[in-house]
Amino acid sequence: MAPDKFSLVNAVPEDSLLSHSTIRAPISPRPLHYCYDPLDPNGNITVTFDIHDWRSDRYAARVTIQNFYQYRHVDKPGWNIGWSWTNEEIIWSMFGACATKQGECSPVKYGGAHSCMPNPVIVDLMPDAPPVNMSENCCRGGLISARAIDPLRSFSSFEMTVVNLDGNSTVYPPANLTLLAPGPGYTCGPVVETTPTVSSDLGGRRQVQVYKTWKSTCTYSTFLAHKTPGCCVSLSTFYNPRVTACPDCSCGCRDADQSTVSCVSEVDSLPLSDVEKADIVQCTDHMCPVRVHWHVKNNYMDHWRVKMTISNYNYKKNYSDWNVLVQHPGFKQNSTTFSFNSTLLPTAGFADEVALFWGLQAYNNELLQADQRQLGSVSTEILFEKDSGMFTLRNGWALPRRIYFGGEECAMPLPDTFPVLPNGSSCTKPPRYLFLLLLTYMTFKSLASWL
Repeated sequence: MAPDKFSLVNAVPEDSLLSHSTIRAPISPRPLHYCYDPLDPNGNITVTFDIHDWRSDRYAARVTIQNFYQYRHVDKPGWNIGWSWTNEEIIWSMFGACATKQGECSPVKYGGAHSCMPNPVIVDLMPDAPPVNMSENCCRGGLISARAIDPLRSFSSFEMTVVNLDGNSTVYPPANLTLLAPGPGYTCGPVVETTPTVSSDLGGRRQVQVYKTWKSTCTYSTFLAHKTPGCCVSLSTFYNPRVTACPDCSCGCRDADQSTVSCVSEVDSLPLSDVEKADIVQCTDHMCPVRVHWHVKNNYMDHWRVKMTISNYNYKKNYSDWNVLVQHPGFKQNSTTFSFNSTLLPTAGFADEVALFWGLQAYNNELLQADQRQLGSVSTEILFEKDSGMFTLRNGWALPRRIYFGGEECAMPLPDTFPVLPNGSSCTKPPRYLFLLLLTYMTFKSLASWL
């Protein structure tokens, strides 16, 4: 909708003290409750083992990795899962994925086995894998979409045949399941037997049940995955020329050499052998690889407008299929997003609405890495309908409560640093020039009556 269709509000309300109760403080240092995400309380990744064919010496299983997180996806280089066998089982064959190591198979009779490792690690195949090695819903390079963005690509699966059961009449689930998606942060519960999976066949006229089903639920903890945030938020408004920058050292502190252009992220926490693999980011006061900037752009009679820009300060990494989550009460009203996809997420126990944004396919769904000349960035404008009983520019109301990037909460500035309204401004006091115009008009009218 074009801006000229609305009447621009010229005056702004009086400024007052910022409310510390409505705006969330920075998230560093991080408390222990960060192992639980209140904006996605039911999110998890579930690993399911469906045994659909069992004999005395072997069984065939289909393993499915299902992402139930609304906005946390599995990015490059993709997932890998691992477990420990409980009875010296061996993977004879696998389709749709592969074990990273075959292991030593000479002591056993299964010399041509796919993997004889007691604790195999499994990775997804690439999309260009030979068709003979593929299975259904496999081979995406380990990438899994967030459930709210693309539910049809929010899971991955593979099939395997397990041997060396020694004629046991009972099959046992694997133990010590681990999940990297792609980095650390996930903690998986025990693999337990549940109600066998039932699927439909023949157009839904027949139900087919597997022999056994084992499941493990894995949950993510930001506190375990990262010592510091991976993004930060800066703020600006049309009514104040001051820009509120990201808090200093939001994602770590910069090198002492102020002339340095690039910095190694979290270099002090890495072994010397891993420094070359670390993210190289532009040296800034906040040292974050990603910054989200929220600019309150216009205030119309019935609407108000925001520009949101996501910038990539990382010299080595593109962010594929990125997403941004914004908590703000303004989303209670209708809003229009011009350059991103967007949807509202269900909330429980929160007065504010939560909106999820992500890029348009083949247009801006990849946030490119920075170079020496410019940052990689994507941006959009958001037009909000105005609720006159709720909307205000006081107390930082028009600024976001929380922002997440890629499922990670970003460091917010302190409320007392927010851009404030001009002192003495009021929407109830008419501007002084109106009195001058009125006085001039009355003077000319009096002169005209004397002529």
